[in-house]
Amino acid sequence: MKTKIIKNRQKFFWLSLSLLFIFIFNSINAQEIPVVVPGILKDRTQSPYFFVHSENPETDRMPLKETNARVHIAGVIADIHIRQVYKNTGTNTLEAIYVFPASTRAAVYAMKMKIGEREIIAVIQEREAARRNYEQAKANGQTVSLLEQERPNVFTMNVANILPGDIIEVELRYTELLVPESGIYEFVYPTVVGPRYNSGGENHSAENWIENPYLQEGESSNYTFDIEVQLAAGLPLQFVQCNSHNVSIDYKGKKKALISLKDGNNFQGDRDFILQYRLTGAKIESGLLLFEGEEENFFLAMIQPPKHVTPEIIPPREYIFIVDVSGSMYGFPLNVSKKLMKDLLGGLKQGDVFNILLFAGGSQLYSEKSVNASEENINEAMSFIDKQSGGGGTELLPALKRGMSLNSTEGISRSFVIVTDGYVSVEKEAFEYISDNLGKANFFPFGIGSSVNRHLIEGMAHVGRGEAFVVTDENEAFAIAEKFRKYVSQPVLTNIEISFIGFETYDMQPANTPDVFAERPVIVFGKWKGKAEGSIKLSGYAGESRYFKILKVEESKPEESNLALKYLWAREKVRLLDDFIHVSHSHEELIKEVSYIGLKYNLLTQYTSFIALDSEIRNSSGNYTSVKQPLPLPQGVSNYAVGGVYSRTSRKLGYAPGKSSNNVVYELEDASIDHEPDENGMPESIGMIEKMPEFKGGMKALEAFLKKNLRNVAEELNGFVYVEFLVDVDGSVKEIKIIRGLSTEANEEAMRLIRLTNKMWNPGKINGKATEVQMMIPVKF
Repeated sequence: MKTKIIKNRQKFFWLSLSLLFIFIFNSINAQEIPVVVPGILKDRTQSPYFFVHSENPETDRMPLKETNARVHIAGVIADIHIRQVYKNTGTNTLEAIYVFPASTRAAVYAMKMKIGEREIIAVIQEREAARRNYEQAKANGQTVSLLEQERPNVFTMNVANILPGDIIEVELRYTELLVPESGIYEFVYPTVVGPRYNSGGENHSAENWIENPYLQEGESSNYTFDIEVQLAAGLPLQFVQCNSHNVSIDYKGKKKALISLKDGNNFQGDRDFILQYRLTGAKIESGLLLFEGEEENFFLAMIQPPKHVTPEIIPPREYIFIVDVSGSMYGFPLNVSKKLMKDLLGGLKQGDVFNILLFAGGSQLYSEKSVNASEENINEAMSFIDKQSGGGGTELLPALKRGMSLNSTEGISRSFVIVTDGYVSVEKEAFEYISDNLGKANFFPFGIGSSVNRHLIEGMAHVGRGEAFVVTDENEAFAIAEKFRKYVSQPVLTNIEISFIGFETYDMQPANTPDVFAERPVIVFGKWKGKAEGSIKLSGYAGESRYFKILKVEESKPEESNLALKYLWAREKVRLLDDFIHVSHSHEELIKEVSYIGLKYNLLTQYTSFIALDSEIRNSSGNYTSVKQPLPLPQGVSNYAVGGVYSRTSRKLGYAPGKSSNNVVYELEDASIDHEPDENGMPESIGMIEKMPEFKGGMKALEAFLKKNLRNVAEELNGFVYVEFLVDVDGSVKEIKIIRGLSTEANEEAMRLIRLTNKMWNPGKINGKATEVQMMIPVKF
């Protein structure tokens, strides 16, 4: 019956019921519980939640069993082959949904699905058409897989009709360009998507990928992870290192190496895999790569800029530090931020001025106006930061707006330094706001942690004409702070112009080259016609000196091995067209252009998807259970990242601590609910509330039961535990999950009470359908 019940989610109008249980955990009197008010919640914001292990053996709720990557690096181009293995160990047919990351510049160009010995090659289709075909095949009982892009670095794999005992493999391939900085090459393979804070709004109300289950902090994942890198540098290697993972490095001569994971028993798929290497003599692979196709020819020019020269006189600057102290930053990430801020503030010069804006669900300003970078002010500012412990939502956009509204110091250039893990869903809104305010400042974002949202960090730097940094632990903080000081003192190359002499080119990406802050090559993709001859000239200013560099085209020959240039050019075109444009600007012409590129070059984009469809009808009953694969929390990220947390620190950021009274009855007919409490401790708006009939057993019986069984949890926190469960057609509770939580202890207490109510108090039948019930538990410890 359960398979049929779950399928009813697709067929019937899905009621969302909300019970508001207001518990006051108080060390003096934990037995006083206010009135319980029921209601129907029509709309709510998608949010991550904690996975709850089910004792039902019929449904395998963790169908992903293995994910591995095989990476081939040849020169400056990496080709990545990802294999995902799904196995159904239950008795119900499954639809598996898995959200996973990739590089921000990944050009995904191929996918296939294997069912036993049969192999189905995926085709690229417009996103809406692919989704329709997927849903139709799923309803027909055909096994089908669908790959969709949610963000340039976040994808969703959907695999439908996985029969009991099935082993289904899905493989995808992408390529990316490796660009050295200061002579060091870096390859990053993200392994897990961190939980995103969804502030709601018109453009984010239906982002289902954000509403994904997560395992508790420290809980082992059920699937295995492996990665192997075959490195063929083209020139002799000076060193190869991987500080993020425990690896073995086997050198295959002077120019090649094989890198693989050690200690396969320990799960290492909860953080970015970061591989670095340097060529002998700090050389880099610069020059020209050519590919000659049947219809189009492609080129990639990598032109080395001059060495960075620090000017003798560095004018004073104003620095506005915008620092994330939300729940996802609790613990390790915030400790890294504090160390970074100490190094950044300690490097300010005499004459510099600064200010600090902390943000979570609200924001707090260090000073009404920027202050001099004196030792006294810096010490006071560090004390201000050190008091933070992390808690609450991640309202990045209001923080940016408040920071930009601060009066600037006259006659001094301003830089914004944004310190965050990037676990938000408002990337394009942030890009648009920064783009609209160019000229007022440039932006230098710092990503903090083991698995940051690099799309946000790199995007803010791109549109803010600054430079992006990622700090994975405290040991890196000082070196990266030094790098920032060097970059901000003066760009390596400005007023860059690229000209083509005797070499017929078109469709260059980018059309205009921005200033270069770091010692990395200037990159230009494009197409060419005619003969591969002539030259490419780079000119610009290094400080006050004129700089020139020339590449002779004849010295490079077209090679079939450079086929990846086609995909890299197309991905760069899409990146500049769509990655940083707010959804309100995505007019039909833009969608058509990006879709055309995706379809022509077999490329995954926001508007094109891969679908692999088996022709055989394997599930004739049409019944299936849809499950979302639970993800591990990124290494160092605490449970506070999943759900709103309101700590003592959070009160300083604009939150009102929860208040209650035994005599207060909250009327929810016209009220609405949000993540933050109002002045009375009640939530504010997610959606309208309406009355509903009482459940079987009665509110008084439930209240008496909770009063009797409630335990005191000894913690110094205020906040909400949001619990959701599924009421089956017979009125019993079938599934439970934490939507938003507090500490592990508080979450476990909420879950224990709900499980007890399932035994002691039956919610009763609701319109004869399986129904989703939510309980929002504001708690004060």
